[in-house]
Amino acid sequence: MKIYHNPRCSKSRATLELLRNKDQDPEVIEYLKKPPTPEELRDIIKKLGVSAEAIVRKGEDVYKNKFEGKAMDEDAWIKALIANPILIERPIVVSGKQAAIGRPPKNVLHLL
Repeated sequence: MKIYHNPRCSKSRATLELLRNKDQDPEVIEYLKKPPTPEELRDIIKKLGVSAEAIVRKGEDVYKNKFEGKAMDEDAWIKALIANPILIERPIVVSGKQAAIGRPPKNVLHLL
């Protein structure tokens, strides 16, 4: 199990705590320090069952300043997310062939 984690995010901290309280010891990946590779991000998106655009944090200034209103294909969004990892929704928990976004944290319970 992996959690793509931002320790400054309360939902991310709560999701990590929830997992640990359920006797899980996930690999913690601070994705702002170590963004996923394009291949890893594609795999995560596939496991979530969504498009790349669906995991974009549209409230972030970088989105508003660089991407808002632009028509972008999947490859362009992958490149944008890798170049600007702050745009990746958080936290994302991956377990085997499944993944979930921990907003709210209980969304990850089906992965256990």
